[in-house]
Amino acid sequence: MEEVQANLFEVRSESSSADTREHVVLIDIMHEVFGGPSVGDLRSRLVRLIPSNPSTPEKTALKALFNHRLSSSAEEARLEWLGIVESRSSLWSHISSPKREVIRSFLNYLNLEIVKRARPPHNTFNFQSASIGNMFLTGARLFCGSFEAAVYLLGDITGVPEAVRVLPAVNSNFTHHISAGLADGTVIVGQNAISHPSAPTAFPAQVSTLNGSAADGLLEAAEEDSMEDANLPGSLPTLRQQNITFSKDAEDELPSRIERIWYINPYGQEIRPPANPKVIEALKNSQCVIYSIGSLYTSLIPCLVLRGVGGALINPGIRHKILILNGSLDRETGPVSFTATDFVAAIVRACAESQGLQDTPPPEKYKNYVTHLIHLEGEGTPKVDSRSLREMGIECVRVYGRRNEGGKGMRYDGMALTQALEAILGKRDGRNDKSRRMTLEN
Repeated sequence: MEEVQANLFEVRSESSSADTREHVVLIDIMHEVFGGPSVGDLRSRLVRLIPSNPSTPEKTALKALFNHRLSSSAEEARLEWLGIVESRSSLWSHISSPKREVIRSFLNYLNLEIVKRARPPHNTFNFQSASIGNMFLTGARLFCGSFEAAVYLLGDITGVPEAVRVLPAVNSNFTHHISAGLADGTVIVGQNAISHPSAPTAFPAQVSTLNGSAADGLLEAAEEDSMEDANLPGSLPTLRQQNITFSKDAEDELPSRIERIWYINPYGQEIRPPANPKVIEALKNSQCVIYSIGSLYTSLIPCLVLRGVGGALINPGIRHKILILNGSLDRETGPVSFTATDFVAAIVRACAESQGLQDTPPPEKYKNYVTHLIHLEGEGTPKVDSRSLREMGIECVRVYGRRNEGGKGMRYDGMALTQALEAILGKRDGRNDKSRRMTLEN
């Protein structure tokens, strides 16, 4: 297992049948230009699932292609894009002609849509830092009219094992947005504004506290409505930004903690979308769920608040509900640093809201949603009160990790994480294994 840096919600079946499938369920929230769901997290996970084989250069080339981002210069990115769709880029080296032409077909289809929708000089597509994998999935979705079909195509072309399925938590051709409510009453609109803000993000009615008067906000909305794009007239301007630039290294703290995440329609009104029925079915047939590493409030919680997910997770047939705690803290888990108990409580609150419950279950009920917690220990990692969690019925496993070079916190060691999961699932005796890189905490 490679080092893990994932933003996903996994469901695993422990059946011994050879036909056992692993289900990866995730949601990526924003996609402004062509409508539909965003695909960044999903593409990242799909590409990670491409088998690594040094003796097969094509697999390596496919990974490089679908992970590639265009230049941060808008003009250079446009020229680089043209080189790719015209098959002049070196990225096509080692990719066979049949696969190259299949991939190019969907990229060229997307390029046609980009040209059709352009309204120069004010409304043109900005290729700056665009992901080729994201653009392929968008082109395939537009051509097929199906998000799941696009996911299948990418997996089939790249050779993702048949024993693995990737299921979007929301299967839709429409764009879904989220809002965050903070403890001090502040409302933040949109995923990027929650995690990596680049501009003020409140509703138009709040513009007077941010940038001039409410009339300015209405004028901005009117100007946006004059453009032809994938958004409904009257959509919040903050949800219509086609290109958002941010730095993951430079993060301003939130004024207070996030208390709640909910979905909104393009006009800012709260909605309660249902989860993909295939996700619910996967949960019903599973014995293990893994809440994996990633952004707590913009990757994991949006999966859990969907209607049907909380009720499915409380199923006692799911014997193991394992939270792999992040190796570092970020803007979403501040300004007062989250502890492991805070992470668990956020998951429980989201699952309760998914079921339409107004109150968070008491701590003695937390084990219905999280049974095990895997964590690192070191500078910059969330604090873990093992005794308190054990009193709630949650077992803690500390694993080996190392400093995150050039960043903050710690990184998981792949072997240690594998050993910990196998010990929890009963496939390894972690207490008697002399080669173990984890500690089962008492």
